[in-house]
Amino acid sequence: MTAVPKHRLVVLMADDDEDDRMFAQDAFEESGLPYSLTFANDGEVLIDYLNRCLEPDESSRSLLPDLILLDLNMPRKDGREALREIKANPKLRHIPVVVLTTSSSQGDVYRSYDIGANSYITKPVTFDALVDVLNTLGKYWFSVVRLPREGYSNNAG
Repeated sequence: MTAVPKHRLVVLMADDDEDDRMFAQDAFEESGLPYSLTFANDGEVLIDYLNRCLEPDESSRSLLPDLILLDLNMPRKDGREALREIKANPKLRHIPVVVLTTSSSQGDVYRSYDIGANSYITKPVTFDALVDVLNTLGKYWFSVVRLPREGYSNNAG
């Protein structure tokens, strides 16, 4: 039996490709799980969003994502730089980061895990395959594993 999340799940996807964002939105809607999907179109927007979530205002903290989906190749600040910043910040590093990118380079895979990625997935090429991947991600991260948000205090660190 699949556990039902106790709160609306916040997923933050950082990807500069508008089509990929649209496909992800559609795929998450098909999953049926209670997601709130937010987008950042580059690493700078991602880091700015996360920093705003850490402001003392309690309403901002509720937008802190439960999961980050991260493309590696984005303008201004790429996914590698953003991942380094997230994992270096004690108030953010507990958030699981799944690299979801077009690169299948073994070097990118290794470097991503080396700097703190929790998973690495090469983007599927069809919409149906993307739906399958995102459904699997949702079930794994929100029904199988226990996330640190449950009982976690953002005042730590």
